[in-house]
Amino acid sequence: MAESDRGEGLAGRYFDAAIALLREVRDAEGERITEAGRLIADTVAAGGRVFAFGAGHSSLPAQDTVYRAGGLAVMNLLSVPGVVGVDVRPATLGSALERVDGLAGAVLDTSPLERGDVLVIISLSGRNALPVEMAINARALGITVIGVTSVGYADATKSRHSSGTYLKDHCDVVLDSRIPVGDAELTLPGIDAPFAPASTVVTSAIMQAVVATAAGALAERGVQPPLLRSGNVDGGHEWNGRVMREYADRIFYRH
Repeated sequence: MAESDRGEGLAGRYFDAAIALLREVRDAEGERITEAGRLIADTVAAGGRVFAFGAGHSSLPAQDTVYRAGGLAVMNLLSVPGVVGVDVRPATLGSALERVDGLAGAVLDTSPLERGDVLVIISLSGRNALPVEMAINARALGITVIGVTSVGYADATKSRHSSGTYLKDHCDVVLDSRIPVGDAELTLPGIDAPFAPASTVVTSAIMQAVVATAAGALAERGVQPPLLRSGNVDGGHEWNGRVMREYADRIFYRH
């Protein structure tokens, strides 16, 4: 097989794998996605706030919902310095911080989160101390926790939290991304490691599905969802300015 044919074949295989995972999540997690969206709608309608957190690459789907055209203006990122994305050097520091006991408590104690708010915690493995403690501490504070994780990791890995538990064990709603352990969809003779992760594609789709459900649930109640428009269409900035003024007390990414 020619090198270009191998490349095109791998691209197709990757798309097929990602699409299969998306279909699996749609069919298996639909009810729980609806439940999560309605929890967010309940919170918005009651005047509460919504935050999303993820460490490392799990932060990408969280960031994808914040200050986003077509998204809810009240989605906020709970940021932990050194952990959000791979913006620190060495990048391995972020992975190390995920395993630090006590960090989650310090973050929540200094965050704007209050009783009655919603916190979405994204962690592919759900095994590290930071997401586990984040969920435990948040629920103790009266915050509703939605977890987005691959439940399969609990059967194939050892928890890195002292309790021996995983993120999935401390959530009001768990959304299973169904990502296989190792997060790599492709293999090929001559390449020693599996490759082509799909967790960001799938988890971002889950997050957008939850937000869409929340918007629809608000509309069902006669509440206009606080959606943002693209700033690249005429009138977009004016629309967004009005929405942000109306919900200024629940938007934290502007301060």
